[in-house]
Amino acid sequence: MKRTLLLLATLSVMSCGEIEEAQDNYVEHEMQRIENKVAEDAVKEYEIAKRQGDKMQIYVQASLVSAAYLQANDEENYKKWKDIEKQAASDAGMPDM
Repeated sequence: MKRTLLLLATLSVMSCGEIEEAQDNYVEHEMQRIENKVAEDAVKEYEIAKRQGDKMQIYVQASLVSAAYLQANDEENYKKWKDIEKQAASDAGMPDM
């Protein structure tokens, strides 16, 4: 109840522009949270594929993980997973690209 009252009091003193900016920030934060969750889920799927041992599936899953980190704009993890993807491609007998 206190939170609701505080939120209403805050909104009542904010301008329309400030409210729009707060909404935009919230949406941006939620999108980043979702993109990070997608990447985390892709890592879990990669780990499952790795335990199964199918080299081509490991490569495919590593590719999906790197793509998920690219979508999340996480450059550090993207680079890490591109390296893992490259090694997985080699392990699967894929030619260098």
